[in-house]
Amino acid sequence: MGAGKSTIGRQLAETLGYEFLDSDQEIQQRTGVDIPTVFEFEGEAGFRARERQVIEDLTEQDGVVLATGGGAVMVAENRQRLAARGFVIYLHCSAEQQHARTARDRNRPLLANEDPLTTLKELMAVREPVYRQVADMVVSTERRGTASVVKEIARRLEDETP
Repeated sequence: MGAGKSTIGRQLAETLGYEFLDSDQEIQQRTGVDIPTVFEFEGEAGFRARERQVIEDLTEQDGVVLATGGGAVMVAENRQRLAARGFVIYLHCSAEQQHARTARDRNRPLLANEDPLTTLKELMAVREPVYRQVADMVVSTERRGTASVVKEIARRLEDETP
């Protein structure tokens, strides 16, 4: 959360001439409600089931940049699909940076508590090893602008293409 997946993903897609897709936006479009409402009525398990189906559907498309929610890769099925069907980029930043970027965002159900920074640190401790395991590329977004990150990713993708 707050690493820049949607913002950077949108700009990267434009740079590469691809379509940008966001799994959370797709869930909202399919359900007709925002993510907090999905969590409220279906819980995290219901949300993750919807997310699994959306990732299944969206990863079948070619020529796209897909931003997934931060917890998507915690589901083995999602990790397998993402790794098998695409090139996975982990956008890394500290929990403190994530907190600064998400502090005023009310669309983050996992952070709707008394101590969101501690929640971010706990999530990072569990998720980061999995992010790094599935990633084909790791890029820091810590204290960096979108253009700088997009430029780095595009350059590194070009270097890796035969």
